[in-house]
Amino acid sequence: MAYFAKIDENSKVIEVIHINNEVITLNGEELESLGQEFLKKLYNDNDVIYKKTSYNTIGKKHYTNGILSQDQSKSFRGNYAGIGYTYDNLNDIFIPPKPYPSWNLNLENAQWEAPIPCPKDGNNYKWSEIDQIWILSTY
Repeated sequence: MAYFAKIDENSKVIEVIHINNEVITLNGEELESLGQEFLKKLYNDNDVIYKKTSYNTIGKKHYTNGILSQDQSKSFRGNYAGIGYTYDNLNDIFIPPKPYPSWNLNLENAQWEAPIPCPKDGNNYKWSEIDQIWILSTY
């Protein structure tokens, strides 16, 4: 399957559509433009932007069956697009919604990061935006 994000005028992903790979393949090569043309004809909407997205890409890393892939050339557009994500045309990446106002976007991995790194001691933590700290989770 090939996945395409439908992007509105504010660069927000409003839908993710999957289509058969045969639709975007020409002479053995997958072409994003074929998928874009197909979707515009299918939905009779020439003004909408469609961008291909990789179901297996998270944080600019490609995974196969949940395991980091040997071939990172398959990593595509930073993250798999989801509804509410933003398409950053300048960096050609999909950015997840910002979880907290204090968090900053790291363009190296296309992910939001807290102003203070989460402790890595094997415990579960949740971010307190009010206190600007990680709090040990009791759930």
